[in-house]
Amino acid sequence: MRIDARGLHYKMLNEKIHQAIEGGAKEIILEHVNGQRYIGDALKGNDIRITIHGTPGNDLAAFMDGPVMIVRSNAQDAVGNTMNNGKIVIHGDAGDIIGYAMRGGKIYIRGNAGYRVGIHMKAFMKFHPVILIGGRAGNFLGEYMAGGLIILLGLENGERSSPVGTYVGTGMHAGKILIRGQVEDFQLGKEIRIFDVQPEDLEEMRPYLTEYCQEFELPPEEILRGPFVKLIPYTHRPYGKLYAY
Repeated sequence: MRIDARGLHYKMLNEKIHQAIEGGAKEIILEHVNGQRYIGDALKGNDIRITIHGTPGNDLAAFMDGPVMIVRSNAQDAVGNTMNNGKIVIHGDAGDIIGYAMRGGKIYIRGNAGYRVGIHMKAFMKFHPVILIGGRAGNFLGEYMAGGLIILLGLENGERSSPVGTYVGTGMHAGKILIRGQVEDFQLGKEIRIFDVQPEDLEEMRPYLTEYCQEFELPPEEILRGPFVKLIPYTHRPYGKLYAY
């Protein structure tokens, strides 16, 4: 089913999407999207696929639980806010706070992402959120991260020394960040350290990277050659000395 979003208020557009799904539509194509917010929020169902032509606004797929969301251009802030499950594929760049408090599912970004990606990410039992970024990420990547996996590939990084900004992993106390490229100690929050990547880390990354490369027609084996570094917290109680005696 096709929906023309040209000139539609975000409330009207989202109402049309919900009406289409209630009517039995499993694949929806949105055309001429231009900044409408909250697209796909709280949608449920593993058999629903939404393709967006244009640039969606903030909080795309917030609280989403199951569907697949394909963005053929850029996306704005807070993609996958508190997302439970499903997959989001962005063929361009994405804004700030991508995957805020994300609890499950996958977010694949072909280009760059902004600040505070993966802030408050968490994992629980079978839920294991993954964010995979093809380009660069801004400051505070993985801030207060409590679970899940962030992969930063730094493709087409050019002459830049590192694909990530500063204060990486500030307040992080669980989860893992894998970065393809150079990272220096001064870029890190006080709670994490740089570790060598182990074979099991590469094996954990491989299925996500393979799927990512299939989406964007990239060579997975060439990218896997890295080099990668692993960033993880060196303590599970980063605030123990501050608040407990």
